Amino acid sequence: MPIKATVTSTETLAAPSAHPPAKGRILVVDDDRLVLATLVHGLAQAGFDVVDADNGDDAILLARQHKPDLALLDIRMDGMSGFDVAAYLREHLRIPFMFLSAFSDEATVNQIKALGALAYLVKPLDVAQIVPAVEAAFAQARERAGLVAPSPAAAPAPVAPLNPLEQHVPMAVGILMHRYSLSPDAALQRLRKLAEREGRAIEASAKAMVQALEQLAAPGDL
Repeated sequence: MPIKATVTSTETLAAPSAHPPAKGRILVVDDDRLVLATLVHGLAQAGFDVVDADNGDDAILLARQHKPDLALLDIRMDGMSGFDVAAYLREHLRIPFMFLSAFSDEATVNQIKALGALAYLVKPLDVAQIVPAVEAAFAQARERAGLVAPSPAAAPAPVAPLNPLEQHVPMAVGILMHRYSLSPDAALQRLRKLAEREGRAIEASAKAMVQALEQLAAPGDL
């Protein structure tokens, strides 16, 4: 059965190797067609070039064909799981990835850490929450590629993903982008500098920023 691929962009579609999109190309994989359509539309509106698949087998073939800069993977799917796809992307194509799933049990989180995902988002999330996380993941992927030369013989070292229940870093990046009209890279750098000035980890600074905003927006008597 032929693969049906949809590539959605804010620009006129070109060949995979020609005129790379401004924000990068992302492969989105989810076996829930409604979730998939929502993600594709939202990410395309945000300026990404989107390739989508509703199963793991097609995802791998499309990744080989379109060479995305990042993959956003559902974990539990019929046939190949998101973990299977992630392992292939890491070992054979060196494509970074992040996960989107309704599950956050200990075994799932441990496997995510072992695979070295850039981030782990827990459903349900709306596109307004996902886009800043995707932009932050793109910034992390570019930074990792710039700091460490790729080695075909070795898989990248596992990187602990964001806490599935506390997405503070991507949320803080999104806050800075909105407040100061920054690019994802510039917002992430500003967050890092803030953490350095405060003398604490970037996750701690991001958490403090998000909590401060939540307190300001909290209803009730103050």
